[in-house]
Amino acid sequence: MLRALFHEIVLIDRDAALADAEAADLSDANALARPARIWAGTYADAASARIAVITAGAATQGSQTRLSVAAQSAEIVAGCASQLAGAGFRGVLVVAANPVDLMAQVAFRHTGLPASQVIGTGTLLDSSRLRQRLAERLNVAPASVNGDVLGEHGDSEIAAFSTVRIGGLTLEHFAGAERGPNRAQLADDVRQDGYRIVAGKGYTSFGIATATVRICEAILRDEKAVLPVSTLTTGQYGIVDIFLSLPCVLGAAGVERVLTPDLTASEQAGLVASANVLVKALAALDASL
Repeated sequence: MLRALFHEIVLIDRDAALADAEAADLSDANALARPARIWAGTYADAASARIAVITAGAATQGSQTRLSVAAQSAEIVAGCASQLAGAGFRGVLVVAANPVDLMAQVAFRHTGLPASQVIGTGTLLDSSRLRQRLAERLNVAPASVNGDVLGEHGDSEIAAFSTVRIGGLTLEHFAGAERGPNRAQLADDVRQDGYRIVAGKGYTSFGIATATVRICEAILRDEKAVLPVSTLTTGQYGIVDIFLSLPCVLGAAGVERVLTPDLTASEQAGLVASANVLVKALAALDASL
């Protein structure tokens, strides 16, 4: 709403009174923002939408990992996805429920949409955290730092430092070997950032909301922007049939191309290991359902 991205936004929740109250509250704010129609509705209202976003899922508590709530989230996401499909939705589906890689896979199975039209928010937020932390250490603006976190949005993710560029320079060339950040510590800090926020306020909201909007912008405006999001692998780095994050070209049709950066041997091994974590988790999830 604040970015004037859509003229119509419908909120759907099994608690209809909550959705109605949220829509009314947003509409009050909208009177001082940009013109948009915001209302509480049903899946039928979402049938013709360009983009649908699933945020519903099980919440982690304390030090619980994202994967630990997979079974509870899967039931919720499967229900949402099935009802969307049943209503006739054929747009692009963005999944922001945790564990997001597995939930994107669940949504993909239950909508019948092409894989290119099902996108998990993945490591876009983790990559933003990496860039922010690097910018602080290198005394540059975050927008001047490029670099991605890849793999699972979770404990097995890898910070691909070989992809980092500041003004076209690699991290080594910009910072120098002696002044460069402790990479292992930095990667761990990025992995723990979400847990720290949950410990303090019980959930994350502003960061993931902004990441979700960024994905929607790229789709709606057909930007061809390259963003690290969760998509179905088709053999990249030898990984197949599992959703995880790689740099993707996003446009009006969703994921238009999946990129494979030249990773170091250790980074590639870490990415394959991350994929294996997700493969095992998906098998365990399937066995529990």
